[in-house]
Amino acid sequence: MEAARELFWKHGFRRVSVEEVCHKALVSKMTFYRYFPNKMELAKAVYDKVADEGIENFKEIMADERTSPADKMQQMLQMKLEGTNDISQEFLKDFYSNPELGLSAYVEEKSRLAWNEIIRDFRHAQEKGWLRKDFKPELFLIVTSKMSEMITDETLLKMYDSPQELVMELSRLFTFGIMPDREEK
Repeated sequence: MEAARELFWKHGFRRVSVEEVCHKALVSKMTFYRYFPNKMELAKAVYDKVADEGIENFKEIMADERTSPADKMQQMLQMKLEGTNDISQEFLKDFYSNPELGLSAYVEEKSRLAWNEIIRDFRHAQEKGWLRKDFKPELFLIVTSKMSEMITDETLLKMYDSPQELVMELSRLFTFGIMPDREEK
């Protein structure tokens, strides 16, 4: 799965073959098919693993009572930076905006499920005073889904040296806008 993640992040889904994954992972095709019926199921498993790890890390950050809201946001941005390391435009297109492949629908559904948990954590953070009380977590969900559209926009991608830089710029721009004002604390 790690070999597939590296290849998918670098080349996208369409350009990577089962043979390339097997070669990089040092396994036979027979071994591959013992675990995955096809490349699509491998891509979903890789995405699930990365997404699940991200949710777990997010929950750990949010649950840490000793960390300030600003530091929590910095940790989330660092997590985003590490999670988007080495992503290519092909990856973004294949996983987020190519409906023919079926991956974008899968990513959208997985994200929808994750957002239920994230919204619950944001509400808890509001109760603790870590986020503005008047902030609507559902807006965060809507804006984030629009950001998914933005990270595949050719005009925006041309403004940055890498897709990761665009993702991080959008994340920083949006993330710091949900922190509470100093007077609210």
